[in-house]
Amino acid sequence: MHLTFSHRETWLHRVNPTLKLAVSVLLFVAALFVHNPNVMALLAAASLLPLLATGHPPLRVLLYASPFLLVFISSASGMIMFGTGATLWFELGLIRITEESFYRGLHLGLRSLQVAAVGLAFALTTRPVALFYSLMQQLRMPSKYAYSFLAALNMVPLLADEFFTLRQALQIRGAGPGRKGIYGRLRMYALPLLAQSIRRAQRTAAAMEARRFRSGSGKRTYYYVYGWSRIDALYAVSIAALWLLAWLLGTHYPLLAATDVR
Repeated sequence: MHLTFSHRETWLHRVNPTLKLAVSVLLFVAALFVHNPNVMALLAAASLLPLLATGHPPLRVLLYASPFLLVFISSASGMIMFGTGATLWFELGLIRITEESFYRGLHLGLRSLQVAAVGLAFALTTRPVALFYSLMQQLRMPSKYAYSFLAALNMVPLLADEFFTLRQALQIRGAGPGRKGIYGRLRMYALPLLAQSIRRAQRTAAAMEARRFRSGSGKRTYYYVYGWSRIDALYAVSIAALWLLAWLLGTHYPLLAATDVR
């Protein structure tokens, strides 16, 4: 069962996947060194802006982002209610909210939201095939590793198809999941799926071996060719400008009293 959703191609889809991956990793690392909640709030807002240019409907993007919103709430509330600090605001049993824990929790939640937004924007605008083709061409990733990852990703929807087919076959034969316990259901589904996956992996390995992927010698031609363009420069400049603007505004015009939560 292949679930695909229509979306509109935007300029973010035309950015080189290797550049998007490198920028995303840099943003993840840079967020670890930001300790000003004012700056982090603006960085989180700046990271949410590319989601508007992914080409997906807003409701669908909100659905994709709903788990990350839950992570934001849980991480922030956990630090706020059970953190430490000197300036006590509220205390009830195990719950102890202080000024320091409030700002630390807010900062932690905003950091989680920023990292999730960057990852979601990358996932919604980058096809796996384009990513691995770009890694092979720009970063010289060995083709045997790239195509192995692609083969593994292609097996995921096949595994889902086999699961639904197996469930329907068991229901027709009157051996539905409701008639057995957890162990029985696990054995009923896991063993056939595992055996089929091993057979498919063996056939894939034999096919790659026949095409000399193991040796990796010689040059290969590519159906998709990726390079650098002005859109890549526009992407890098826009991300850098957003982060610089967020840093300047958060530093010189703070909205919160706390400026360092270390």
